[in-house]
Amino acid sequence: MTRAQRWLFICSLLWSLAATAEKITVAAASDLKFAMDDIVATFKGEHPGDDVEVVYGSSGNFNTQIQQGAPYDLFFSADIGFPRELAKNGLAASEVKPYAVGRIVLWSAGMDASKMTLKDLTDPTITKVAIANPKHAPYGKRAEEALRASGLWEKLEPKLVFGETIVQATQFVQTGNAQVGIVALSLVTNPELAQKGGYWLIPANLHKPLEQGFIITKRAEASALAKNFADYVTSKPVRAVMTKYGFVLPDESASAAKKR
Repeated sequence: MTRAQRWLFICSLLWSLAATAEKITVAAASDLKFAMDDIVATFKGEHPGDDVEVVYGSSGNFNTQIQQGAPYDLFFSADIGFPRELAKNGLAASEVKPYAVGRIVLWSAGMDASKMTLKDLTDPTITKVAIANPKHAPYGKRAEEALRASGLWEKLEPKLVFGETIVQATQFVQTGNAQVGIVALSLVTNPELAQKGGYWLIPANLHKPLEQGFIITKRAEASALAKNFADYVTSKPVRAVMTKYGFVLPDESASAAKKR
């Protein structure tokens, strides 16, 4: 093969790879930050020609944005109700698939929260408690439900600082802008945060389940990559990742979920 022929062959190969490569944009609830980063990194390693970009944020905000035409190909919500709403409105190209049940915890970077309960938040020395905004963040809603069920919402409301997402609420605690937070177990099990303070698992009977689900959006109806990634996130290796970050898997019994 001459030099010119080799060059033409290489150019043809590169063009072929570029032509078959795809890109998708995934809207993912903030509680998935560490788990999804791991999942996408492994997926890309197995599919080097494809590009998966993940945008993290509030499930409620993503729901609104998708209804308004935002260019997301898959939507992973911390509240399965949002993708169900989109599917009902004809904005889904797949059935709604549950992928996990989340849990909320008391967490502190500076105190041992493993020895605390919600009642300890009334201590006068604790002046700021971080939660996600209940108006659009499912973890914030569940935090509010737990505090109301414990009869503590009115007492603690003056102390509350609200993050736009559960990640931001966690960052408030991490940086000392709040002494304690009601945050996602999936975030504080990350090695970086697990080394600080400690956490106490809030009983699941104090709030509605954080049942989470995803869809392929109508925009990605013809995307082979979107379908491949959707299949991948229900595979056995990904289930192991979800368990690693403290999620309860959809097919686990309710009794098992309460023990976690």
